[in-house]
Amino acid sequence: MRVELTRVRVKPGKSGRVDEWLAMLNSRMDEVKETLVREEMHVEVIFREISGEDEFLYWFSIQGEAGAHVNTSPHPLDHDHIAFHEECIDHDYGGRDAQAQVIILPDAVAAMLGWANPAADAMPFERREIIHRRPG
Repeated sequence: MRVELTRVRVKPGKSGRVDEWLAMLNSRMDEVKETLVREEMHVEVIFREISGEDEFLYWFSIQGEAGAHVNTSPHPLDHDHIAFHEECIDHDYGGRDAQAQVIILPDAVAAMLGWANPAADAMPFERREIIHRRPG
């Protein structure tokens, strides 16, 4: 399993658009859940934060190793997600990944996910920022 926490910065002036997008996701939850199957997405949570003058979104997810990428999705909702990302996310800042150091899950939940040993998927700590940017 992949356990990820990624932070992205919202472009200045796009906070209202983020409000709309998050409300849309909540109002179309049945469609949202349909997209999770092909991605092998077991858990996905979006957090939002203001720090100083900057606004950030955080994606926390637990996903199967063979999960398909959103860019290959046939779902219209995923196409909307990609368009939102293009419009509102600061790609110069990049996606910043935290590093899962301890994974704690009740045995019953791990079994439901087919996850034999969650603790084994914690990653060795790298003393550096992990930043994903588009090739320039």
